[in-house]
Amino acid sequence: MSLFVISMPIGNPDDITLRAIETLKKVDFLICEEYKIGRKLLKRLDINKELYHLNEHNEKDEGEHILQLLLQGKDAAVFSDCGTPLFADPGTYLVNRCHQSGIRVIPVPGASSLMAALSVSGIDIKQFYYAGFLPRKTEERQKEIRKLKTYHCPVIIFDTPYRLKALLYSLKEEIPPDQRIILFLSLTQPDEKIIHGSVSQVFKQLNQNPPKKEFVLILQPKDYKKSKKRVKKHKRVT
Repeated sequence: MSLFVISMPIGNPDDITLRAIETLKKVDFLICEEYKIGRKLLKRLDINKELYHLNEHNEKDEGEHILQLLLQGKDAAVFSDCGTPLFADPGTYLVNRCHQSGIRVIPVPGASSLMAALSVSGIDIKQFYYAGFLPRKTEERQKEIRKLKTYHCPVIIFDTPYRLKALLYSLKEEIPPDQRIILFLSLTQPDEKIIHGSVSQVFKQLNQNPPKKEFVLILQPKDYKKSKKRVKKHKRVT
Protein backbone atom coordinates (compact mmCIF):
# COMPACT_ATOMS: atom_id res chain seq x y z
CA MET A 1 0.00 0.00 0.00
CA SER A 2 1.53 3.24 -1.21
CA LEU A 3 0.52 6.78 -2.08
CA PHE A 4 2.42 8.24 -5.04
CA VAL A 5 2.65 12.04 -5.35
CA ILE A 6 2.95 12.76 -9.07
CA SER A 7 4.05 16.00 -10.71
CA MET A 8 2.17 17.00 -13.86
CA PRO A 9 3.20 19.40 -16.66
CA ILE A 10 2.87 23.12 -15.91
CA GLY A 11 1.85 23.98 -19.48
CA ASN A 12 3.49 21.86 -22.14
CA PRO A 13 1.85 18.40 -22.02
CA ASP A 14 5.05 16.75 -23.29
CA ASP A 15 6.79 17.56 -20.00
CA ILE A 16 5.22 14.62 -18.18
CA THR A 17 7.76 11.93 -17.26
CA LEU A 18 7.69 8.29 -18.34
CA ARG A 19 7.69 7.27 -14.69
CA ALA A 20 4.64 9.45 -14.02
CA ILE A 21 2.68 7.81 -16.87
CA GLU A 22 3.66 4.31 -15.78
CA THR A 23 2.67 5.05 -12.17
CA LEU A 24 -0.70 6.51 -13.16
CA LYS A 25 -1.40 3.33 -15.12
CA LYS A 26 -0.37 0.81 -12.49
CA VAL A 27 -1.99 2.14 -9.29
CA ASP A 28 -5.45 1.01 -8.20
CA PHE A 29 -7.05 4.45 -8.16
CA LEU A 30 -6.24 8.13 -8.65
CA ILE A 31 -6.80 11.37 -6.75
CA CYS A 32 -7.01 14.86 -8.28
CA GLU A 33 -7.97 18.35 -7.16
CA GLU A 34 -10.57 19.21 -9.81
CA TYR A 35 -12.53 16.29 -11.24
CA LYS A 36 -13.15 17.84 -14.68
CA ILE A 37 -9.50 18.82 -15.16
CA GLY A 38 -8.32 15.47 -13.81
CA ARG A 39 -10.47 13.54 -16.28
CA LYS A 40 -9.19 15.70 -19.14
CA LEU A 41 -5.56 15.01 -18.20
CA LEU A 42 -6.18 11.27 -17.95
CA LYS A 43 -8.06 11.17 -21.26
CA ARG A 44 -5.05 12.66 -23.01
CA LEU A 45 -2.94 9.84 -21.58
CA ASP A 46 -5.60 7.21 -22.45
CA ILE A 47 -6.00 6.25 -18.78
CA ASN A 48 -9.41 5.31 -17.44
CA LYS A 49 -9.43 4.61 -13.70
CA GLU A 50 -11.51 5.32 -10.63
CA LEU A 51 -10.91 8.96 -9.76
CA TYR A 52 -11.46 10.74 -6.44
CA HIS A 53 -11.21 14.49 -6.02
CA LEU A 54 -9.63 16.11 -3.00
CA ASN A 55 -10.00 19.86 -2.52
CA GLU A 56 -9.96 22.48 0.21
CA HIS A 57 -13.65 21.89 0.98
CA ASN A 58 -13.57 18.12 1.47
CA GLU A 59 -9.92 17.51 2.34
CA LYS A 60 -10.43 15.97 5.79
CA ASP A 61 -13.51 13.82 5.13
CA GLU A 62 -12.38 12.58 1.72
CA GLY A 63 -8.84 12.16 3.03
CA GLU A 64 -10.09 9.74 5.69
CA HIS A 65 -12.09 7.83 3.09
CA ILE A 66 -9.07 7.52 0.81
CA LEU A 67 -6.93 6.47 3.77
CA GLN A 68 -9.26 3.54 4.47
CA LEU A 69 -8.93 2.39 0.85
CA LEU A 70 -5.14 2.52 1.13
CA LEU A 71 -5.23 0.55 4.39
CA GLN A 72 -7.01 -2.23 2.50
CA GLY A 73 -3.76 -2.74 0.59
CA LYS A 74 -4.45 -0.57 -2.43
CA ASP A 75 -2.03 1.79 -4.15
CA ALA A 76 -3.05 5.28 -5.23
CA ALA A 77 -1.57 8.32 -6.92
CA VAL A 78 -2.43 11.95 -6.28
CA PHE A 79 -1.79 14.56 -8.98
CA SER A 80 -2.53 18.26 -9.28
CA ASP A 81 -4.01 20.32 -12.12
CA CYS A 82 -0.46 21.30 -13.01
CA GLY A 83 2.96 21.07 -11.40
CA THR A 84 3.70 19.34 -8.10
CA PRO A 85 0.82 18.32 -5.78
CA LEU A 86 0.61 19.77 -2.25
CA PHE A 87 2.61 22.83 -3.37
CA ALA A 88 -0.03 25.47 -2.55
CA ASP A 89 -2.59 22.69 -3.18
CA PRO A 90 -4.73 20.45 -0.94
CA GLY A 91 -3.43 17.05 0.11
CA THR A 92 -1.21 17.66 3.13
CA TYR A 93 -3.79 16.16 5.49
CA LEU A 94 -3.86 12.91 3.51
CA VAL A 95 -0.07 12.67 3.31
CA ASN A 96 0.28 13.21 7.08
CA ARG A 97 -2.36 10.57 7.79
CA CYS A 98 -0.49 8.16 5.53
CA HIS A 99 2.74 8.75 7.45
CA GLN A 100 0.90 8.20 10.74
CA SER A 101 -0.63 4.98 9.45
CA GLY A 102 2.55 3.44 8.07
CA ILE A 103 1.63 3.92 4.41
CA ARG A 104 4.53 4.69 2.10
CA VAL A 105 4.42 8.11 0.44
CA ILE A 106 6.51 8.15 -2.73
CA PRO A 107 7.35 11.28 -4.77
CA VAL A 108 7.34 11.11 -8.56
CA PRO A 109 9.01 14.46 -9.38
CA GLY A 110 8.66 16.43 -12.58
CA ALA A 111 7.85 19.89 -13.89
CA SER A 112 7.98 22.84 -11.47
CA SER A 113 7.26 26.46 -12.37
CA LEU A 114 9.36 27.58 -9.40
CA MET A 115 12.50 25.73 -10.50
CA ALA A 116 11.90 26.50 -14.18
CA ALA A 117 11.78 30.23 -13.41
CA LEU A 118 14.87 30.17 -11.21
CA SER A 119 16.86 28.20 -13.79
CA VAL A 120 16.42 30.85 -16.51
CA SER A 121 16.35 33.95 -14.27
CA GLY A 122 20.01 34.83 -14.73
CA ILE A 123 20.31 35.28 -10.98
CA ASP A 124 23.17 33.59 -9.12
CA ILE A 125 20.97 31.59 -6.77
CA LYS A 126 22.66 30.85 -3.47
CA GLN A 127 19.46 31.25 -1.52
CA PHE A 128 15.93 32.49 -2.14
CA TYR A 129 12.68 33.02 -0.27
CA TYR A 130 9.41 31.53 -1.48
CA ALA A 131 6.64 33.98 -0.57
CA GLY A 132 3.93 32.03 -2.38
CA PHE A 133 0.54 33.66 -2.84
CA LEU A 134 0.26 37.08 -1.21
CA PRO A 135 -2.94 38.25 0.55
CA ARG A 136 -5.85 39.21 -1.68
CA LYS A 137 -6.75 42.42 0.13
CA THR A 138 -4.68 45.42 -1.01
CA GLU A 139 -3.71 46.68 2.46
CA GLU A 140 -2.63 43.24 3.65
CA ARG A 141 -0.74 42.56 0.41
CA GLN A 142 1.16 45.84 0.62
CA LYS A 143 2.00 45.19 4.27
CA GLU A 144 3.49 41.84 3.24
CA ILE A 145 5.48 43.48 0.43
CA ARG A 146 6.96 45.99 2.89
CA LYS A 147 8.32 43.02 4.81
CA LEU A 148 9.54 41.15 1.74
CA LYS A 149 11.49 44.10 0.36
CA THR A 150 13.82 43.94 3.38
CA TYR A 151 14.97 40.41 2.53
CA HIS A 152 18.55 40.02 1.30
CA CYS A 153 17.78 37.38 -1.31
CA PRO A 154 15.48 36.96 -4.32
CA VAL A 155 11.81 36.61 -3.37
CA ILE A 156 9.54 34.34 -5.41
CA ILE A 157 5.88 35.38 -5.66
CA PHE A 158 2.97 33.41 -7.13
CA ASP A 159 -0.59 34.53 -7.76
CA THR A 160 -3.55 33.89 -10.03
CA PRO A 161 -3.52 35.45 -13.54
CA TYR A 162 -6.35 37.89 -12.84
CA ARG A 163 -4.46 39.46 -9.91
CA LEU A 164 -1.27 40.28 -11.83
CA LYS A 165 -2.23 43.95 -12.30
CA ALA A 166 -3.07 44.37 -8.60
CA LEU A 167 0.22 42.73 -7.60
CA LEU A 168 2.27 44.98 -9.89
CA TYR A 169 0.43 48.03 -8.54
CA SER A 170 1.20 47.04 -4.94
CA LEU A 171 4.86 46.46 -5.79
CA LYS A 172 5.03 49.85 -7.50
CA GLU A 173 3.56 51.50 -4.41
CA GLU A 174 5.83 49.81 -1.89
CA ILE A 175 9.28 49.28 -3.39
CA PRO A 176 11.75 51.72 -5.02
CA PRO A 177 10.87 52.37 -8.70
CA ASP A 178 14.30 51.23 -9.90
CA GLN A 179 14.20 47.92 -8.02
CA ARG A 180 14.30 45.10 -10.54
CA ILE A 181 11.86 42.27 -11.00
CA ILE A 182 11.59 39.35 -13.41
CA LEU A 183 8.16 38.28 -14.64
CA PHE A 184 7.69 34.84 -16.20
CA LEU A 185 4.51 34.38 -18.23
CA SER A 186 3.12 31.04 -19.51
CA LEU A 187 6.28 29.05 -18.82
CA THR A 188 6.80 26.04 -21.16
CA GLN A 189 3.95 27.15 -23.45
CA PRO A 190 4.19 28.53 -27.04
CA ASP A 191 3.46 32.08 -25.83
CA GLU A 192 6.05 31.91 -23.04
CA LYS A 193 7.56 35.29 -22.20
CA ILE A 194 10.17 36.53 -19.70
CA ILE A 195 10.21 40.24 -18.83
CA HIS A 196 13.19 41.83 -17.05
CA GLY A 197 13.02 45.40 -15.78
CA SER A 198 12.41 47.76 -12.91
CA VAL A 199 9.05 47.48 -11.22
CA SER A 200 8.02 50.85 -12.70
CA GLN A 201 8.99 49.74 -16.22
CA VAL A 202 7.11 46.45 -16.01
CA PHE A 203 4.06 48.14 -14.49
CA LYS A 204 4.01 50.74 -17.26
CA GLN A 205 4.39 48.07 -19.93
CA LEU A 206 1.54 45.88 -18.67
CA ASN A 207 -0.78 48.24 -16.84
CA GLN A 208 -3.06 49.05 -19.78
CA ASN A 209 -3.49 45.47 -20.94
CA PRO A 210 -2.31 43.02 -18.27
CA PRO A 211 -2.10 39.47 -19.66
CA LYS A 212 -4.34 36.88 -18.04
CA LYS A 213 -1.66 34.20 -17.98
CA GLU A 214 -0.09 31.97 -15.36
CA PHE A 215 2.96 33.71 -13.96
CA VAL A 216 5.86 33.61 -11.55
CA LEU A 217 7.46 36.84 -10.31
CA ILE A 218 10.91 37.27 -8.79
CA LEU A 219 11.65 40.36 -6.73
CA GLN A 220 15.38 41.01 -6.70
CA PRO A 221 16.55 43.18 -3.78
CA LYS A 222 18.78 46.17 -4.53
CA ASP A 223 21.41 44.99 -2.04
CA TYR A 224 21.59 41.41 -3.39
CA LYS A 225 25.30 41.65 -4.26
CA LYS A 226 26.13 42.98 -0.81
CA SER A 227 24.11 40.24 0.85
CA LYS A 228 25.99 37.56 -1.09
CA LYS A 229 29.27 38.94 0.26
CA ARG A 230 27.88 38.81 3.78
CA VAL A 231 26.80 35.20 3.33
CA LYS A 232 30.24 34.18 2.00
CA LYS A 233 32.00 35.93 4.87
CA HIS A 234 29.76 34.18 7.35
CA LYS A 235 30.56 30.82 5.78
CA ARG A 236 34.30 31.44 6.10
CA VAL A 237 33.93 32.29 9.77
CA THR A 238 31.94 29.13 10.55
